[in-house]
Amino acid sequence: MLMTGFCFVGVTIVVRYIGTRIPAPQAAFIRYALGTLLMLPVIIQLLKGTEKIHSWRVMLCRGVLHGIGVIFWFYAMARIPIAEVTALGYLTPVLITVGAALFLGEKLHIRRILAVVFGLLGVMIILRPGFSGISSGQIAQLMAAPLFAASMLMTKKMTSTESLSVIVTGLSIVCTLTMLLPALAHWVTPNMTEVLLLALTAILATVGHYTMTKAFHLAPLSVLQPVSFLQLLWAILFGALLFSESIDIYVFIGGAILVVSTSYIAHRESVANRN
Repeated sequence: MLMTGFCFVGVTIVVRYIGTRIPAPQAAFIRYALGTLLMLPVIIQLLKGTEKIHSWRVMLCRGVLHGIGVIFWFYAMARIPIAEVTALGYLTPVLITVGAALFLGEKLHIRRILAVVFGLLGVMIILRPGFSGISSGQIAQLMAAPLFAASMLMTKKMTSTESLSVIVTGLSIVCTLTMLLPALAHWVTPNMTEVLLLALTAILATVGHYTMTKAFHLAPLSVLQPVSFLQLLWAILFGALLFSESIDIYVFIGGAILVVSTSYIAHRESVANRN
C-alpha cells in the first residue's frame, strides 16, 4: 500500500509538471492509449477466445463514466495543488458507501451515515465555501469523485463474473475510446518529452493498481485504509518541494477528516464481512 501511494502521487506529480499546454482530454487519452498497449497480452487472449467478457454492458458503462472522470481529474491536476486534488480524492470512498446502499442494496446503518457526514465536513473544510472562491479545478475534482465512485461500484459488481486482467484491460480500452473524440476536438501535437512523461504515468498507474490489488489480497481494508493517508503527506511534501506549493492547513485538516471517515467505513465493512 505504501508503494501504491508513491505510484499514484508519482502520477499526479508528472501530470502537474506537464501543465496545461496539452488539453485535459488529450492528455488523458494519450495516457490510457499507452496504458492499453501494456495490456496487449490480455487483448490477444480476448481475441483468441481464451479470455471472455461476461458483463459487456456494465463494462462499457463503467469505462465511459471512468473516462469522463479521468478527464475531469487531469483538468483539476493541472490547475490546483497536488495536496488539494489528493485530499478531495478521499471523497470517492465516502460516495461509494452511499452508492452501495442506493444501488447494491447494502445496509446503511447510523454509524456509517455519521461517517459519511463526517467525510462531507472534511470536504467543506477544504473548500471553505463563502470564505474563499471555489475554483474550476476544485469543481472538476468534485465532479470526478462521483464518477470514480460509480466506476468502483461497477468494478465490485464485475468481480463475481470477470477476471482481474479482463476488468483492468476492459477499463483501458473503453476509457481510451471514450476520450478519443474529445481529444481530437482540440488536438495539440505533443513533443517527445510530453509523450514520454505520459508513458511514465501509464506505467506508474498500472503498477499502482497492481500493488493496490495485491495489498487488498494480503490485508483487510480496515488495516490498509489509514496507510492511504500517507498519500496526502507525500502530495503536500512533493508539492512544496517541486512546485513551491504552499502548505494549506485547511487541506491537511480536511484531508485528515476524510481519511478518518473512510477508515471507519472500511473498518465497518471489515466487521460486516466477518459477521
